[in-house]
Amino acid sequence: MKLKKEKKKVLVAMSGGVDSSVAAAILKDQGYDVIGVFMKFWSPEEGGDGKENKCCSAEAQEDARRVATQLDIPFYVLDFREEFKKKVVDYFLKEYKAGRTPNPCVECNKWIKFGLLFEKMKELKADFIATGHYAKTKLVNSKLIRYSLIVPKDKNKDQSYFLWALDKKYLDRILFPIGDYTKKEVRAMAKKFKLPAFEKKESQEVCFVNTNIREFLSSRISANKGLIVTNKGEKIGEHDGLIHFTIGQRKGIGIGGIGPASTRQSSLGGPYYVVKKDFKKNTLIVAESKESSELDSKEMLVENVNWLVNTPKLTQKCNIKVKSMALAASGVVSSVKGDKYKIKFAKPQRAITSGQSAVFYLRDRVLGGGIII
Repeated sequence: MKLKKEKKKVLVAMSGGVDSSVAAAILKDQGYDVIGVFMKFWSPEEGGDGKENKCCSAEAQEDARRVATQLDIPFYVLDFREEFKKKVVDYFLKEYKAGRTPNPCVECNKWIKFGLLFEKMKELKADFIATGHYAKTKLVNSKLIRYSLIVPKDKNKDQSYFLWALDKKYLDRILFPIGDYTKKEVRAMAKKFKLPAFEKKESQEVCFVNTNIREFLSSRISANKGLIVTNKGEKIGEHDGLIHFTIGQRKGIGIGGIGPASTRQSSLGGPYYVVKKDFKKNTLIVAESKESSELDSKEMLVENVNWLVNTPKLTQKCNIKVKSMALAASGVVSSVKGDKYKIKFAKPQRAITSGQSAVFYLRDRVLGGGIII
């Protein structure tokens, strides 16, 4: 008698949105033993704001449960609120307080969506975890069972930038079912599978910020008013706290060239861009657009570098992204000391921002990344 081959078990992170719903449906269709999991994260309501985290609201949880029911798969709710608060929210506030601009999605992916989910995968004796990220993995060395993180088919939805901090040893246990499809194709599949999420809109905002970042930060970090000064030393206004500004920012500074024409101070010129934050003097330094070359840099340092390749070179020519929506720019990454690296670009890059991620690519392969100093 021939024994029936056992199905591979996969834990699918389900948010109730179209991408993760289709990811679960594809895996079920491919014959996997699929288990749906919904992760509960910290919400502002737990800090006294009375508002739910958009990613794990009661409505989102119910949407995910409905999809799981329709697909006839088991469904569990995992309470990661405490860990999310420590690893993501506290980090977010600490970085802003220090004058940097954080990237909470990178930390969430590293510690929560993949880190804690791997622990749950082992606990449930599953073989893989899967998410609705637009990314791919690829076997690059079958003898060593070595996998690489690869950019997806839909370059406009590419989320590989937010995944550089993952532990490379787990890449062979991760599935990205929608990585070979465009967003349009994913929505069409959701309709074909008759999933309730096929018309659901997606959010591009920080999931635990339910008002706006300025209000969120103001209620949690004390900030002092200070002067706004041009790069020529002219005092032209007052800011309400350096934490509210980021390098390269143009809108919302509150000086000439901003807002309705009737309220502009024409004598100030503009528009202006933030070029520096001087925390010692509590001064915001701005420059007019014609002088915004001050925002351009050919070199930068990165720290906390994580490599997704087994043998990173001391000097690596590659393409580097300094923002998720920026084009990758040609440059050289060179080891300095420990986990610090210097990056030299072939051409100057605009508005390089401390605290953001720099991610290294070799064609369609993600080599690794680090935090801009």
